[in-house]
Amino acid sequence: MGVAAAKRDRTHYLYLAVIAAVGLGILVGFAAPGVAVELKPIGTGFVNLIKMMISPIIFCTIVLGVGSVRKAAKVGAVGGLALGYFLVMSTVALAIGLLVGNLLEPGQGLHLTEAVRAAGEKQAAGASESTADFLLGIIPTTIVSAFTEGEVLQTLLIALLAGFALQAMGSAGEPVLRGIGHIQRLVFRILAMIMWAAPVGAFGAMAAVVGETGVDALKSLAIIMIGFYVTCAIFVFVVLGTILRLVAGVNLIALLKYLGREFLLILSTSSSESALPRLIAKMEHLGVSRPVVGITVPTGYSFNLDGTAIYLTMSSLFIANAMGDPLSAGEQISLLLFMIVASKGAAGVTGAGLATLAGGLQSHRPGLVDGVGLIVGIDRFMSEARAMTNFAGNAVATVLVGTWTKEIDKERVDKVLSGALPWNEQMLNQDADVHGVPEPREGDERHAVAKA
Repeated sequence: MGVAAAKRDRTHYLYLAVIAAVGLGILVGFAAPGVAVELKPIGTGFVNLIKMMISPIIFCTIVLGVGSVRKAAKVGAVGGLALGYFLVMSTVALAIGLLVGNLLEPGQGLHLTEAVRAAGEKQAAGASESTADFLLGIIPTTIVSAFTEGEVLQTLLIALLAGFALQAMGSAGEPVLRGIGHIQRLVFRILAMIMWAAPVGAFGAMAAVVGETGVDALKSLAIIMIGFYVTCAIFVFVVLGTILRLVAGVNLIALLKYLGREFLLILSTSSSESALPRLIAKMEHLGVSRPVVGITVPTGYSFNLDGTAIYLTMSSLFIANAMGDPLSAGEQISLLLFMIVASKGAAGVTGAGLATLAGGLQSHRPGLVDGVGLIVGIDRFMSEARAMTNFAGNAVATVLVGTWTKEIDKERVDKVLSGALPWNEQMLNQDADVHGVPEPREGDERHAVAKA
């Protein structure tokens, strides 16, 4: 017990160090902008280390989630419910973004300089792709290239195919499933090692973005930034909070508090993918069954991008207003419909939203593409709210899908959120049953449900 407590304390210090590093990065960014900008590779390096682990984690999680279910229909029910919910919530998020954007009318009075125009053109280069190109892009060149190229949707496809194949193999596939379980534990152990570099990565990323942006740009673009943050907060606390309370009887504040360290990690890296492995482990610890977590969380990272949806609509209105060419009601609706599809391809990677925005405008109003450069400077600050909203949406979706499919242990949820069954950081590190979750304790029916 003493050793475990000591290790737990060390991880606690890690997250305190992340907070201190973020603060120090902001100070350096203001005090020595020139030096701070040079620190950007440090932050980029840390995010790249995390992204390196995403494909194997998604593959192992989905294969174990799908392969452990005896009936394919059950996987279809979970996946169908999840995708249907994701589509509805993305549409709601886009509509809220349009509503608030029309009320605020951000961007009035800003001027487009040549430097801004060049930045917009750079983002738009190669950003636009047809629906056919998008769908064909889901199919990898080879089974292995899905992992080497880091394409989330390609990894999803290969993992689903492997999961269904193992399911069809029955008992003959069980040794393979056990092997993938061991690989997953190895991947989580590597990730735990990488996490110790989080304070350094957070410092480099924050210093660079503050050094690059400066106070003047923040002041002039404060309206769109504050409006976007407020809109994300309304969506999370009003829309998601209400649905979570009515459907699952779970308090949103308690759930977000349980995921506090993950939000800190997202804040410092500006990428929701950095917290994906921890969300998988924590939702299992919460009491949601392995198949539901294994299917809903990775799929949500590609298809449930609520924060990105809000960002796309508000930024489009902002750019149109700033360039003195506001969008008509009809253009706003057609852009909304396009963004519903386009946002599905912008997995939670830093900067993906900006490229999707440029692609959307290029398809609908090419004359506005140059204006993308107006928000390049503050995109990083908006990216954090975007990533945290996406993450909150996926956590809520996992609880809701678990409730609808009756694959959730309600008693355990209450115990975990009340603190009676606390999360232990060592659950990600030790040799555990599934996803770094320890062997079930007395009264824990979760794994029995998953394996039934």
